[in-house]
Amino acid sequence: MARAAVLMPRMSDLFVSAGLETGAPRPLADRLRPRRLAEVVGQEHLTGPDGALTRLLASRSLGSLVFWGPPGTGKTTVARLLAHETDLHFEQISAIFSGIADLRKVFEAARRRRATGQGTLLFVDEIHRFNRAQLDAFLPVMEDGTVTLVGATTENPSFELNAALLSRARVLLFRALDAAALARLLARAEAMDGRPLPLDEEARAALIRMADGDGRAALTLAEEVWRSARPDEILDADKLQTLVQRRAPIYDKAQEGHYNLISALHKTVRGSDPDAALYYLCRMLDAGEDRLFIARRLVRMAVEDIGLADPQALVVANAAKDAFDFLGSPEGELALAQVTVYLACAPKSNAVYTAYKAATRVAKAAGSLAPPRTILNAPTGLMKRIGYGEGYRYDHDEPDAFSGQDYWPEALGRQHFYEPTDRGMESRYRERLAYWERLRQERRGED
Repeated sequence: MARAAVLMPRMSDLFVSAGLETGAPRPLADRLRPRRLAEVVGQEHLTGPDGALTRLLASRSLGSLVFWGPPGTGKTTVARLLAHETDLHFEQISAIFSGIADLRKVFEAARRRRATGQGTLLFVDEIHRFNRAQLDAFLPVMEDGTVTLVGATTENPSFELNAALLSRARVLLFRALDAAALARLLARAEAMDGRPLPLDEEARAALIRMADGDGRAALTLAEEVWRSARPDEILDADKLQTLVQRRAPIYDKAQEGHYNLISALHKTVRGSDPDAALYYLCRMLDAGEDRLFIARRLVRMAVEDIGLADPQALVVANAAKDAFDFLGSPEGELALAQVTVYLACAPKSNAVYTAYKAATRVAKAAGSLAPPRTILNAPTGLMKRIGYGEGYRYDHDEPDAFSGQDYWPEALGRQHFYEPTDRGMESRYRERLAYWERLRQERRGED
């Protein structure tokens, strides 16, 4: 064995002879990792002179925290820097690869450190991946100070973390990096690498857009450009896209991005902004959203936000759904775009929606009240003898085809739910209902 060891060249010698550094090369994002909170870009509301984390550090009372934000915004980096600033041992685990047994080992090591006067900052990446039982395991060690927990999540903590943990931690929002922050990050990379990115102005802006607010993605794209561009080549936007391909949009159809975009689409239709509505529709289509899900939501908008102001809206929305079913993708997507613009441009009314909710409340609260016998059918002699249908007036035989009878349960009395607007077709319904109310009052006076 000793002889083999002598004859075998050392791995470090192989790297040297090949002209390579020993050890694995470090990605640009890792080499550019900030050493101080002030170097973190894009999160000035947290790390700036008056930021939330800056204030916490000044108070020397960190407490447990949940970092919520999209990928590549500095959550892990900030957790490391907090541990350094507070002289805490930094321990990192991922909820994807850890279970209860792993947590017990981490907690026991933290207890041993605490016994020697060393605190632990436990950073849990993807903390929303833990189930309720695993999240509950953190509660006692958070309460007794065994660990200072910093959890990172890309998902809304209100939905993904249990209330007990959230009540013991402060949630801090990390924002997607804007264009200015990504530009600063690229400038740092160029300074570290000692050479500019071989991109013209338009291509540089395109790379920043491709990063989609993700600093790590921006640096990864920059590395790809440096590796792939030929010497003395300056890439334009088209060449850049061909070279690095297009990064998929950040969008998980089962998570918050899905709900955020459908909410934006619904509200821009409701707000009568067809251009914004088309933008959010195309965002969802581009991200691969289920087209029939979108079609169903457009039908919902037609009945909830347009209603009887334009009764054709529901017809058009259903027709678009059928057209997509018939044509498929991509041709059928134009039908979804057409109905989106139609709904955004249509007069708006939620009068039926509001009336429906009010009627539902009264129906549930009033119980099983019988309708007045006047409007009940009497198919048997017994029912006729006890007054079913007695005094009913057939509206088609009345003047103006309107009898003005009282159709409400006697114990409830007449209610009023539907209040049509003066927009679109509802303005006509408003006039018609007012006319019938005048007739109703006149007929009651006659009775």
